[in-house]
Amino acid sequence: MNSRKFLFLHTQIADWRRLLSKCLLILVVCLFVIGMQPASAGIKDDVYEGNIFVVFAGNGSLVPAKQTLAQALEQHRPTMLAFYVDDSSDCKKYAIVISRVQEFYGRAVEIIPVNVDTILPKQTYKPTEPGYYYSEGVPQVVVFNQSGEVVLNKKGQVPYEEIDDRLREVFDLLPRTESVQLKRRAFNEYSSELAK
Repeated sequence: MNSRKFLFLHTQIADWRRLLSKCLLILVVCLFVIGMQPASAGIKDDVYEGNIFVVFAGNGSLVPAKQTLAQALEQHRPTMLAFYVDDSSDCKKYAIVISRVQEFYGRAVEIIPVNVDTILPKQTYKPTEPGYYYSEGVPQVVVFNQSGEVVLNKKGQVPYEEIDDRLREVFDLLPRTESVQLKRRAFNEYSSELAK
């Protein structure tokens, strides 16, 4: 009879332990899920969330650049340097403009995004190095024609239309007022908001 009581108590304790371990496992999973913070990227802050072209412009094809400035100038290709940093709210907002330039001119213009944190400090730079054109501010856009001459060099939120005007001159295209404007659908929440 004692062995029956012992066996009964042993199975009851084992069942109780299994139940308790399952409850603890469920509690840990619930606490883990509740404690998770949602991933968010803020376009209005100066916090690093990743590459700005991927996160805020929906365009990961810009980085890394396909060619260096020296290679593009040597091949007499129209080129655009876009100086930026990933943790600048101004650059985050401006990423969609660079992506829009690539949308319309990406096959004809070599677009070279340059993270200014990667420019090594030197006393002097060659005209084939991005540091030669950097003006200590972001965002900054520098556009070269086929001859390697600078046709636009501006800091700040340079409107797409201003870049488009210079590229139309480089390619001898009709002015925007005389040609049909091309529009594409926005492809993520940031680009649709910023394109307005």
